[in-house]
Amino acid sequence: MTEPAPGRAVARTVRVPDDRDGQRLDNFLLGQLKGAPRSLVYKLVRSGQVRVNGGRAKAERKLAAGDEVRIPPVRLETEAGRGTPAPGLLARIEASIVFEDARLLAIDKPSGVASHGGSGISFGAIETLRALRPGQTLELAHRLDRDTSGVLVVAKKRSALAELQALMREGGAGGGIRKRYLTLLTGRMPDGTMSVDAPLHVGLRQGGERHVQVSPDGKPSLSHFHLLERRGGQSYCEVRIDTGRTHQIRVHAQHIGHPVAGDDKYGDPEANRRLRDKAGLRRLFLHAASLEFALDDGRTPYTINAPLAPELAEVLDRL
Repeated sequence: MTEPAPGRAVARTVRVPDDRDGQRLDNFLLGQLKGAPRSLVYKLVRSGQVRVNGGRAKAERKLAAGDEVRIPPVRLETEAGRGTPAPGLLARIEASIVFEDARLLAIDKPSGVASHGGSGISFGAIETLRALRPGQTLELAHRLDRDTSGVLVVAKKRSALAELQALMREGGAGGGIRKRYLTLLTGRMPDGTMSVDAPLHVGLRQGGERHVQVSPDGKPSLSHFHLLERRGGQSYCEVRIDTGRTHQIRVHAQHIGHPVAGDDKYGDPEANRRLRDKAGLRRLFLHAASLEFALDDGRTPYTINAPLAPELAEVLDRL
């Protein structure tokens, strides 16, 4: 159980470094409190135990370089205290590495594996990679939903992490990072490309579970759904996103009346049941197929690909 530490533990104040300028408070705290569940971070912020420049702040506040953040004393179970990932998970993650150089490592994250631990999950992809590479500095450059498979990039150097996060913040069609997904949407999408420009708001349910909905109070969010082919009355699509909001593709798909197949949270339960019985779909049909970006101010281009997960390719064949 994660809880405030007794005894001599004291609060600490951390100055926001230059490469964290513009980062949300909740994400900054998750980096500082490694292994802390997101629900605990929100609880600490809501209760006023976290202060920014001496005052209370909301979880979504954008920090500025030089801000002073008070972090309350929290005792977290260390990675050593949690033991080590199961041999099967270690082997699975090691086999999923699709790219590596001196600065970056990328895996084809399996569906069902969280990007990072927390909220009852001891070992996500990043903790497992650290167990495989003891002594190396490894930091997630971004995240994928637990049930989404595909390209997940990890930085091996602080400079690469800072540059990637700056590219992530650029957004827009000509933004710094081009993300391409493959998905099966329920029902028959029209031919061509449908762009969905609908702001998304992240709400919290009891227990810290995030639930996202289209709302005028939300953040600008833009997705482009391109129909590749129709299979069994469903629509196999390529999706490109100009923004990287939580659950963006899943909520935008729900918004246009064609939710992602196999989505237990935002999907159509009856359509999911039919696809499970007819085609054996037992997971979210959403796969991060490629990530394109360039480091060194555009001089070093990267294109990292992950082929469609075999269990998803089999579903298409059955349709």
